[in-house]
Amino acid sequence: MSGAKHRTPRVSIGIPLFNREKYIGAAIDAHRNQSFADFELIITDNASTDRGPEICRAYAASDPRIKYFPNPTNLGAAGNYRRSYELATGEYFRWNPSDDFISPNFLERAIQVLDTDPSVFVAYGRTKLVDADGNVTGDFEERLHLMQDSVVERWIALSQNLRLGNLPYGLIRRSLLRKTGLLRNYIAGDFPLIAEMSLYGKFYELPDAFFYRRMHAEASYALKDKKDLMAYFDPQKRARLFLYNWVHLGANLKSVARSPIPFAQKLRILAYEGKRVIWSRKDFLHELLDAARIIGQKLIHP
Repeated sequence: MSGAKHRTPRVSIGIPLFNREKYIGAAIDAHRNQSFADFELIITDNASTDRGPEICRAYAASDPRIKYFPNPTNLGAAGNYRRSYELATGEYFRWNPSDDFISPNFLERAIQVLDTDPSVFVAYGRTKLVDADGNVTGDFEERLHLMQDSVVERWIALSQNLRLGNLPYGLIRRSLLRKTGLLRNYIAGDFPLIAEMSLYGKFYELPDAFFYRRMHAEASYALKDKKDLMAYFDPQKRARLFLYNWVHLGANLKSVARSPIPFAQKLRILAYEGKRVIWSRKDFLHELLDAARIIGQKLIHP
């Protein structure tokens, strides 16, 4: 009808894409087959050079919920993830990697939790690992069902259990996610985001809905060279010196400082982070020594 207002969907899903022609169709179909249908699917394409753009345009032409946004240049994984979030309009939001998929009841079950309990920041599905062909190879226990009322207790439990970084693939309150620093543009930049999420609400694990994470040779986890990993997250940082432990510590301290939690709780978290530095002091020291060696070599052989 002429002049009708566009209705905002309840859920937005961001699919950051880069050269995944083999898997992108399965990722899209997994959402088209959801029992909950009120969503928009935002595909941000990081200047793919395969048939991915063609596949996505065909889906977008056949389903108005699917929106395809090509990037003129490669923004890096972190930049592409942020762009898909920035284009979202729904009340709830989740990312879905272009090579992974979810069970048909995922959105329905997650919305039930978020609608029922406003203290929950993210409702996430249990993780099943699959191979390149989508065959289940095993289960991954997140151990991040963090329903503690205490922010400090959630932070400590998260730091002791975080391993794969699948939480951003759960369903998230977009109004709270915008208060975070989103995905950082460096190695394991999802870890500081997940830590920051724990400052704003609880994590709920859905016992009967699943996130299928595809483990294959082209996935980012398979990159072994640190420069390749840095370039994956941000092409401009390939040659930059990166102190993993120090950078992540700094990101966590910034997250705590800008969070709305009481000052006394901030102090308790900062004290715990100080203990973690002491416990891992060898790792922190080795990074400084390696950085000094690299800088020294560059000064001698510029």
